[in-house]
Amino acid sequence: MSTIELNPLQAFHWEPQPQAERFVRGIVDEFLSRNEYAAELARRMKEETGTRFYDWIAYITLRGDDGRVSEMEGVGYAKQNGVYQHGGGMFPPVVVGEGKQMEIGVKVESVVDFLAANGLEVEIVGGPLSNVRKAVVGKENGTSLVVMEKNGARAWDQAGKSSVPVTERLSHLEKLRTRRRDFENDAEGFAHLNQLLDAAIKDLGRDLTCDLFFAAEREYWQRKNRAAQVQKGRQDKLGMGWANHDHHTYRSSREHFKDLVAVHEKLGLVCRERFYAGKEAGWGAQVMEQPVTGIITFNDVDLSPEELVGDFSHELLAKRKTLGTVGLWCALHGEAILQAGMHHLEAQFDFESLRDQLEKEDVRTMKPFTNFTYLRQAFTEGERWKVSERRIARALAAGYISEEQAKQFREQGAIGSHLENLERNEGFKGFNQTGVSEIIAATDPRKHVANDQ
Repeated sequence: MSTIELNPLQAFHWEPQPQAERFVRGIVDEFLSRNEYAAELARRMKEETGTRFYDWIAYITLRGDDGRVSEMEGVGYAKQNGVYQHGGGMFPPVVVGEGKQMEIGVKVESVVDFLAANGLEVEIVGGPLSNVRKAVVGKENGTSLVVMEKNGARAWDQAGKSSVPVTERLSHLEKLRTRRRDFENDAEGFAHLNQLLDAAIKDLGRDLTCDLFFAAEREYWQRKNRAAQVQKGRQDKLGMGWANHDHHTYRSSREHFKDLVAVHEKLGLVCRERFYAGKEAGWGAQVMEQPVTGIITFNDVDLSPEELVGDFSHELLAKRKTLGTVGLWCALHGEAILQAGMHHLEAQFDFESLRDQLEKEDVRTMKPFTNFTYLRQAFTEGERWKVSERRIARALAAGYISEEQAKQFREQGAIGSHLENLERNEGFKGFNQTGVSEIIAATDPRKHVANDQ
């Protein structure tokens, strides 16, 4: 990845990292050949959840005398705070240890859930609700497989006791899960959300609040999306949860886009690359990432070319007389961070396996909008949501929709959300701008009637 200061569209330029992938996969392949439990888990991941062992890895620990340690800098790893990290792609951190075991940590949402799902009774290091908990689940031939949950912590941090009072953590999580989302005035909704976040951050810290907030966001989205429910159930049978999430996608009106970005920044996310789909598509996006928790968001908004070169993520965008795909979605369903919930969650999968397996569960997948060797992406068919008469009347009065479209939305609802099937290879950390443009246009509710799906 290179950074360029002059052009905001080129400020982040991600490229595939084939050398680093060969290096990491070589380590993983050796590990799997020596650890029978890990190999069996990898098989079950692919066959039962449509995921890859490689994508669940939280960290790798190599022995200090492992000859591959000297190769890491040559494939793009650099030592930061005692841990080797790759700044140009999505690769697990590598810890160089003094022990006799090569260790791989696999991320899960809950260590207890994993142990229960797999019938394991082993010691858990780290008390209940600690920011980091670990358990060794497979140890053989000089290798150790660990399952790890982290909440507001880096992927390689040591397990320990809870850093905050348990009751305060549970109380704030409950408030985030049950927060009121629907207000007559969206400004009140943002004010309410910010009050909840300020209180949580004061008691729990920014990073833990961030993880808890997005866990609540995934839960809210999942309740409104059958594809998500089916896939979460499949992953829960293996005890993994949504720990394979790649990014969370929000749609916003122009009026509240800076408010959405401000909420993410309060949670510690920083602006990464920005996207523009082109004049005809009429929308743009700001990618954001939280450096400690690893949470990534993709934030969509109707946008014009001249606005792209400015600071559109922090400046108020004026209302328009017409709406693009993103703006209309918000008009019909509400702000993604308020009433509607996320437009989609994108998680990392074995692309072909997931598509075929979901088909057997009567969950169909749309045509792929990215089909590169290093990046593959496709939406499940959209979940159709009922549209309230209040929102239809507002959109009609504002001239955003026609009488015919209003009738369609009353009778058929409008597409609301998706699950996104994503496969990354060669550590590619970016997105396909052209493909995203096409799929956004393809999901415009004005182009669909119920039997078109």
